[in-house]
Parts: sequence; C-alpha cells; structure tokens
Amino acid sequence: MKLLFISIIIALGFCVCSSSRQREQGIATGEKQIKTGAEQTEKYVPYLRGKRVAILANQTSVIGKKHLVDSLKTLQVNIVKVFGPEHGFRGNASAGARVVDEIDSATGIPIISLYGAKNKPSKEDLADVDIMVYDLQDVGCRFYTNINALARLMEACYENGKELLILDRPNPNGYLVDGPILDMKYKSGIGMFPIPMSHGLTVGEFAQMANGEGWLKDKVKCNIKIIPVANYDHDMPYTLPVKPSPNLNTQQAVLLYPSTCMFEAVYVNHGRGTYYPFTVLGSPELKGKYDFSFTPVSIKGMSETPLFMNQVCYGLDLRNYDVSLLRKSKQINLQWIMELYKAHPYKEKFFDSKLSREMNTIEVQIGSGEFRQQIIEGKSEKEIRDSWEPGLGEYKKMRKKYLLYP
Repeated sequence: MKLLFISIIIALGFCVCSSSRQREQGIATGEKQIKTGAEQTEKYVPYLRGKRVAILANQTSVIGKKHLVDSLKTLQVNIVKVFGPEHGFRGNASAGARVVDEIDSATGIPIISLYGAKNKPSKEDLADVDIMVYDLQDVGCRFYTNINALARLMEACYENGKELLILDRPNPNGYLVDGPILDMKYKSGIGMFPIPMSHGLTVGEFAQMANGEGWLKDKVKCNIKIIPVANYDHDMPYTLPVKPSPNLNTQQAVLLYPSTCMFEAVYVNHGRGTYYPFTVLGSPELKGKYDFSFTPVSIKGMSETPLFMNQVCYGLDLRNYDVSLLRKSKQINLQWIMELYKAHPYKEKFFDSKLSREMNTIEVQIGSGEFRQQIIEGKSEKEIRDSWEPGLGEYKKMRKKYLLYP
C-alpha cells in the first residue's frame, strides 16, 4: 500500500509540475503555446468523420487531460479498434513484458497488442479499417521502441492499402543529435535503423525519413498524412504532460535518458527498482568509492526483478543534475560511464551482459563494435567521438531533408 501511494504521488507530480512548468515557459518567453498534432482537432477530425478509424495509442495520447480515444469518440469519430505498443494501451505493463489483447473497460473498444504475439497489424486486423492514426509520445532515442512500432505500422498500412495519419508531438530531446550511427550488424529490437543514439527527430519527421531513405521492408513508401506540432522548433524545451513509460516517470529521467540508457547493458543498476530510474547509477561493488547509495527493490509495473535487488548500491545521484548542461553541449554525457568503469574494482564484470541480466550487449545498446574496447583502453572522449565520424556528420546533413521544424 505504501509503494502504491508513493507511485501515485510521483505520477501526479509528473503531470502537475510538467503542465505548470510548460505554462510558465510560455508566459516567460511570450511565445505562442505549443500545440501537439492531436490538439489541433479542427485539422483532422473532419477528415476522419465517416471513416472507420483504428488508432495506435497509449497513455501519452492525450488532448489536454483527456485521452485521444475518449476525445474523438465525443467528437463522433468512429473508432473501431485500438492497437497498443510496448507497455500497453494504458501504459501499465513493465518494460519488455508481453502484452495481451483485451477490451478497453472505459470504451468497450477492442485493443490489439503489438507487443505480444505479433508486432504489426495483420490483414485481418485492418480489413474493417479505412484509416490508421498514430499518436505516441517519443523521447528521441534509437533504443526507445516507439519508432520501431511506427515503421512496422507504416509497412502494414502499405501492404493493406491504408492511409496513415500521424499526429505529431514534440521531441523533448529534439535538440540532441549525437552518438554513433547504428552499425547494422547490431540491428535488434532496440535498434532497427542507421540513426544515432539520439536522433533529433519527431515521429512525423522520422516517418518521412523512413519513407525517403527506403528503410521500410522492400523499400516501400507508406501513404502518410502528418498533422505537425504548432509553434514548435527543435531547440525549444518541452516538458511532457504524461510519463511516456513506467520507468521514465520524471522529466529529469526523460532528459537524462539518452545518456543513462547505455547503462542497461552494463553491470550497474541504473535506477530500476527505485522510483527514480535513469537518474541514479550504482553497484554494491562500488562501496567505499561513493557516499551516495540506494537499494533497488521489486516494484510491480516498473521493475519486478531489478539488478542487485535488495542490495545497497553505491554510485552517482543525478536527480539534481543540471540538465541544461546537456542542452548547452548538445552532446550525450560519456563521462559517467567512463568514470564508473574506472571506479569498478572488477572490470571484467562491467560489460558482462549475462551478469547485468540484459539480452543486449553494449555493442547492441550503443550500436557500435568499438565502444567497449575504447572504454577499456581508456580512450579520451574526443577519441571516442571522432570514431563516430563521418557517419554522424553525414546523418546530420541527411536529416535536414526531412525536418518539419526549424
């Protein structure tokens, strides 16, 4: 009961603090308020009326405080089914957990999971659908699986002759284009496309890139229509109104995610099993090296069996780290993983994916076959970054062709 109470307080805090900060930003700058694609109903609801509509959505698919599905039903849009991604339609499934089909208790609409028995809609699923709608909040990282779900949905729409309407949303890390381009021999469920770790795209821009660069199966091009975000550019800070997944439950976590998610593939707990994942890093074996400590525990819906469960971990506390430093540098922070590797007394364990309980090696997570050895050999940050070229520079040039926003 105590854990449930704490979880509710954190969730409420995310929403309330986020929305108030967003309003303060708009007032302080005198700029027009950002309007997501979903919020601009006048631009797409008339287009949907009279059609049988299916929607790929989750808990981030909101118009104000109301879910997109509920809002569109009120506006007389005929929603025949909803598809759910990783974490499920309501966003309460743990990372990587299979999600089953169900009937939405609030609306009675069938929900078909795309993170269970299948990962894209079948011909039968789309037989009674005239148009698909995609509305998921992304956080701008290659290893965040929403863009993979989008690409598979684009393929399914092409294969079944359906148009795809994308309701675009801001990328909270939209300013950041950094990391090695994925070496496609490490292609996986957390990296399917030759893009950097932090890609600097909205989902609408990514869809245009996937079409334009021939990344869909057999190089097909999906018929897409995008409702762009109003009053937005990539350098604008954007505070998410809803947590995008169970373990990205604070704005701090969202902004640190491009830098701290690499710890998923090393023998260090990155906050799973706490109520502040992706903002703390530690290991029991770092005792004596750091004063800060935390103890991962089993938390239903977030992390049931975290690394080092019920063990005191010592390491870095980034909950109050000044994330504006990341924005100023426009770079992923490599110092944290370099520092913890140097501090770890058993270096042979550090990159052992079996010990970290992850299926992903550091090569799969980072997308590079060089990174592990570079850290082991004590290469400088500049040397590591230089190895990302010319790929990263070429991506930045290519990216400009598909941007919807400055």
